[in-house]
Amino acid sequence: MRTIEGSLIGSGLRFAIVASRFNELITGRLLDGAVDVLTRHDVRHQDIEVYWVPGAWELPLIAKEIALAGKHDAIIALGAVIQGDTPHFDYVCAETSKGLAHVSLDQRVPVGFGVLTCSNLEQALVRAGSKSGNKGADAAMSALEMANVLIAARKAAKGEEY
Repeated sequence: MRTIEGSLIGSGLRFAIVASRFNELITGRLLDGAVDVLTRHDVRHQDIEVYWVPGAWELPLIAKEIALAGKHDAIIALGAVIQGDTPHFDYVCAETSKGLAHVSLDQRVPVGFGVLTCSNLEQALVRAGSKSGNKGADAAMSALEMANVLIAARKAAKGEEY
């Protein structure tokens, strides 16, 4: 039986991180977690590019543009959408997640999903580096593993050593 899986070694890989400026108190912490994971797994600082966008709604467009350029092995999307008194939260969360999923599937580039969808600020802070860990770090780890498994899968499909 052949098993194809991605390693957690990032040397030679390039990553784009797209971060929402809205709720920057949270996204800044998510970004710190993502960069920490990547550099701890041998990704060089010069192989990480950070793109800031106004809010979570804008994440899919920039992620798609980055994917189309073909310079990165994976993209990490970071944001924080906090529920308010109107249905705006539901629309932003749904369309952001759908948009990022479409980028990944349509462009065949892994997109790590580090967009928090929380009921309040306290929940977001807990997920951005306190009791519940750092979801930016988790998204980076997923992106790293997926970049490697995608490379291995493509090599295996061609009959190459992976």
